[in-house]
This record gives sequence, structure tokens and C-alpha cells, in this order.
Amino acid sequence: MQPLKIAVAGAGAISEFHLKGWQAQEAVTIAAICDPDRAKAQEQADRFGIAEVFTDMAEMLDAVRPDAVDIITPVGSHAPLVRQAADRGVHVMCQKPMTPTVAEAESLIADVGERVRFMIHENYRFRPHYAELGKRVRAGEVGEVRHARMTVRASAVLDYPGKVPFLLNRQPYLANFKRLVVFEVLIHHLDALRSILGEMTVVNAALDRMNPDLAGEDVALIQLRTASGALVQIDANIAAPGHPPLPADRLELMGKADTLIYDRDRITLLSKPDDVSMHDLAANYQACFTGAVTDFVHGLRSGDRFQTDRLDNLETLRLMELIYRAAGVEI
Repeated sequence: MQPLKIAVAGAGAISEFHLKGWQAQEAVTIAAICDPDRAKAQEQADRFGIAEVFTDMAEMLDAVRPDAVDIITPVGSHAPLVRQAADRGVHVMCQKPMTPTVAEAESLIADVGERVRFMIHENYRFRPHYAELGKRVRAGEVGEVRHARMTVRASAVLDYPGKVPFLLNRQPYLANFKRLVVFEVLIHHLDALRSILGEMTVVNAALDRMNPDLAGEDVALIQLRTASGALVQIDANIAAPGHPPLPADRLELMGKADTLIYDRDRITLLSKPDDVSMHDLAANYQACFTGAVTDFVHGLRSGDRFQTDRLDNLETLRLMELIYRAAGVEI
């Protein structure tokens, strides 16, 4: 098995799950980590046994010369950091969203070209429950899908008085995002739906805000169509007090032959109501990070296409941007 040396850029809240994913790989060494806040980088280095710590990615790449870098930084920094890696011949896995806009993503993809392998860490399609749904739809359990309805609920950005909402406590900068629930949260769901149903087009969209202190939207109602003509609806609210802090999802897949329902932690085919597939959502949360890292490592070693390579992820980014345009939001 080809040994791989990895560097990590970014030591924020999400880095823990990336690092656990890297630790689960065989013959992979996490050689270095960097963050502008050296104390954060050192904390993760001590926790995960990483030998070298830096505050600058370019300096880290020049000193360590890794095979690949995992970029886990705010979205505005992605493009320059990816270019730094590509200029040094270092393969890249970059946290979603790839860039703030489709135009910036297209420019970045063109600049990187084929110089290095380039994957976006878009991990929802690697969640075991969504992977199972995709497999069962492709196996024909519901026949041709004609209607899909997804609901997403969370108290991520609005909680009961006196409580700091989960997402704003973990990532306070999100309060200033002018595009929030679709850009930051539903982009995951759009990619998962693409992996299950194929490509989609936007029919219409409406956005709203329940938390007046936010710059962006926290509610979205979206209608899409698949290439085969199926109607897809997304009803999302991440400012719903009393709901779990992390998004809880429900997805109905209604086909010509049957209906398959995913609801929080279980999957049920309605013709077989007693045959329920149960999922441990806490375990699945880490599993999707590990699954994305595993796909990246496999692709590097085998030459196989990454499931969420930069061209595939560009389609998810385009869908996200089209939703905003349909809702009358200028990009």
C-alpha cells in the first residue's frame, strides 16, 4: 500500500472530524498542521500526535513536502490556498463550499487544471443513511421516483431565550453570512439528493429569516425537477426552537412501485413496514467525514475519480447559486 504524507490547513471546530478520518486510514501520516492561531494548531497537534506546527500553509508545504493537503479553512480562503498547493504539485482536498461563487470556482478549476488531483470535502453523500437510500433507489425498490420531499429542522441559529444557538456558538462568523441556510447547510442536502436522484433543475425558491440578528436566511422552500421529471421539494428551517441543534432530516422518495422514507434515524420501505433499517446518527456524523477522506485516499492511490471531485461538486455549487437567483438574491 502506497504510504501517503498529509498536511492539514485549519484547526477550527470541524478539524477534529477530519483528523479522526485521517487517523482511520492505513499507511497515512499526518505530518503537519497549520492555522493562523498557532495555539489552536498546537492543541490539535498534541491531541492527534502531529509532529510539526505552522501558522502559514505555504511555509508548511515547502517545509514538509506532503503528498496532499486537507484545507479546512473559511470559504473565502479556499481559492488562494488551493492555488498555493497546486503550484507546488500537492494534491488537494478542500472543505465545502469550494468558493463563494460559481464564477470563482470555474476560474479556480481552470487554473488548477490537471496539475494535481482536486476533491471537495462534501460529505453528506457519504453518510451511511444517504448512501443506503441511493443504493436502494438504484436497486429499483421504489421503481421510477416521481416525487421526493425533504424536510430539514434544527435550532442551529435560534434557540430559547438565554441560550446561545449551537451553530452560532461553534461558528460565530456565520451570523454575518449574507447567504446562510442554502449556502452553508442545504448545499450538503443538494449534493446528497444529486447522488440519489441525479441532476436537477431549479423550478422556484423562497427564502425567509426567523432570527432577525442574522445577515442571511434561515428558512428555505425550494422546488426542483430531476432529469426524468420527478418533482423534488425541500422545506428547511434551521431557526426552529425546540428542534435538535444539528439538522434532523426526513426524506420521502415516492416511486411508481413503492415509497421509501428516511426519518431521523430509520429507513422504511412502506410495503414492508416491519423491516426497518436503523442508523446511529452520532456514529454516522463521524462516518461521513471518514468516508470522504477514505474516498480521497483511494482515489490518490488508484487513480479512480473522486466521488466529489471538483467537476462534480461544481454542479452542486451551480444548483445552490440557481436557488438564490430563483429567490431573487443577487450573487
